[in-house]
Amino acid sequence: MNLQLRTATLDDLNALVDLEGRCFEYDRLSRRNFQWMINRAHAELIVAEADDNLLGYVLVLFHQGTSLARLYSIALDERARGIGLGQKLLDAAETTAIEHDCAYMRLEVRPDNVGAIRLYERNGYRPFATVRDYYEDHSEAQRFEKRIRRLGNHAQAHVPYYRQTTDFTCGPACLLMAMAALSPGRAMERREELRLWREATTIYMTAGHGGCSPQGLALAAWRRGYRVRLELTEDGPLFLDGVRSEEKREVMRLVHEDFADDLAQSQVEQLLVNQLNIVSALDAGGLPLVLISSYRLTRSKAPHWVLITGCDEDFIYLHDPDVDHSQHREPLDCQHIPVSHAEFDKMSRFGRSKLRAAVVLFKH
Repeated sequence: MNLQLRTATLDDLNALVDLEGRCFEYDRLSRRNFQWMINRAHAELIVAEADDNLLGYVLVLFHQGTSLARLYSIALDERARGIGLGQKLLDAAETTAIEHDCAYMRLEVRPDNVGAIRLYERNGYRPFATVRDYYEDHSEAQRFEKRIRRLGNHAQAHVPYYRQTTDFTCGPACLLMAMAALSPGRAMERREELRLWREATTIYMTAGHGGCSPQGLALAAWRRGYRVRLELTEDGPLFLDGVRSEEKREVMRLVHEDFADDLAQSQVEQLLVNQLNIVSALDAGGLPLVLISSYRLTRSKAPHWVLITGCDEDFIYLHDPDVDHSQHREPLDCQHIPVSHAEFDKMSRFGRSKLRAAVVLFKH
């Protein structure tokens, strides 16, 4: 058998749809899905072909701006059983992920798919989560992960995950996660998410609802009994460049002045810095909320808050409260995301002034 592994093309669509129908009863990729994966997705679709017959495929998705890959689907034709094709496709998936500068691969598998689980465990994948009601038939999935590039070891804080429920509450969602990590058992509820936003919003930042300022988030955390350190590379009202209306800019200036007055009466530690002190904050038991430009992740030039959960000599690890289903992301894809230090340095600068901002929470 002359087996060849290659990147899929649109000429493979009919064979891919046929294989998908024969391999899976539920959660099948449609012809439109395959077409999107080949033409537009940040992904790699590799097919196995022999004697003009398509015998299998593996689909790997990449998390833009990060070092995380996801093995989204793998399928084998019955005619290819017993020739080690599953191993060959898995090897190809890891190779292409490494070529895309990824260090981690994650995947989901049904608990009753014993053969696939054996393949993954034999190749160094380890279970790290169970997802209830994951598949179309409501069965659960086991989540596996492997570090496909051997770099440094790292320790991650145990941080529960909370998905933001609106387009404008990334900061409050991060604050909820940090508070729940520092105070185990503390509930993460939508009512408080919105309450935090009301306390911390700049009122106007971009079109629509305004996001949260570092000063507002710092005050909200301090009022809830946490020791807080606020790090900024510039003083004064922020995000004014993103607002054209002078009337709205004036409102933002007044909001900033109000935050500044409250900060002066608080015990929030305020530092004007050249660089954020992420490593020292983590070493001291803190959890940093960091402002980033979402452009590095979504190609949208908007300020966005993420929560740092760990770091090592190779990566910064973060929780991103925004789950973008148009990119085939699940909540577990947004947890402990590895981002190289160089990439994080780029994404943690916002706007023309290259603003850097962090709100670090500690236990009192």
